[in-house]
Amino acid sequence: MFLVCGEALFDVFIGSEDDQALHLDARLGGSPYNVAVGLARLAQPVAFFGGLSTDMLGERLARALAREGVNTTLAPRFDAPTTLGLIELGEAGVPRYAFYGNGAADRLPDTAHLPTLPVSIRSIHLGSFATVVEPVATALEALVRREREGRLVAYDPNVRLNVEPSLARWRERVETLAALAHLVKISDEDAGLLYGDAGDDALARRWLDAGASLVVMTRGGKGATAWNSRGRVDVDAPRVTVVDTVGAGDTFQAAMLAHLAERDALHPERLAHLPSGDLRDLLQFAACAAAMTCSRRGADLPRRHELPPP
Repeated sequence: MFLVCGEALFDVFIGSEDDQALHLDARLGGSPYNVAVGLARLAQPVAFFGGLSTDMLGERLARALAREGVNTTLAPRFDAPTTLGLIELGEAGVPRYAFYGNGAADRLPDTAHLPTLPVSIRSIHLGSFATVVEPVATALEALVRREREGRLVAYDPNVRLNVEPSLARWRERVETLAALAHLVKISDEDAGLLYGDAGDDALARRWLDAGASLVVMTRGGKGATAWNSRGRVDVDAPRVTVVDTVGAGDTFQAAMLAHLAERDALHPERLAHLPSGDLRDLLQFAACAAAMTCSRRGADLPRRHELPPP
């Protein structure tokens, strides 16, 4: 079983407007929420740890997770608002975000809310702004420090400067968590925001030297790259008609984790020594899943039968 940690919220797409109205389309989302749903749709058992509101939107999030097959018994509930993420789609379907979440439920879990994990949980995924805003950021770091010796830890920064505008804060969090994680996935866009024109190989090598077993960088339409102790592997992205790219990175992460589970490779040593052919298979499977999400409106992640067999 996987445990996915972080925020669940509503993505509100800004649509057309007329003289008296701005038309909005609200979709369930949040990067960790998407990863949890993605794993469930890929036939992987998964639980969610993140603050959920008791308001009407929080109830819908909880029901939706349960409907997708995600276990929510470890998720604390709070009498606090649900975060809203406004999304405006630009050219080529690239989203621009604005978040409304100060004091919201997804930010409120602290170390007192950390659950005792069942032995069935083999891997923990965390990422996005829940790893940066307090008190939940401190709680998630404490969870990873407590559990990393016995479970595979996967991390995707998924930088959101609209939530925390300080690049210094993001860098500090990324460096700390990248050193604690066994699998680090980052987009080239986030790497550019955080590290400028620092070389990709040098960044990957630094994280591998710090303790990561596998580092993966996604490059949108240009494909993806992976590094481990055996070297570097690059793959191209499948060609697809893009509707928007919302949820593509989350799909890639969920698909990678599902593929590793199917290959019984959810172990740091296995990741560190995966041969180039296995790494190429991993990246191509995840890229295929992400491309499928890009061909749909919003974070509509694929199901297992829509992707190549194991």
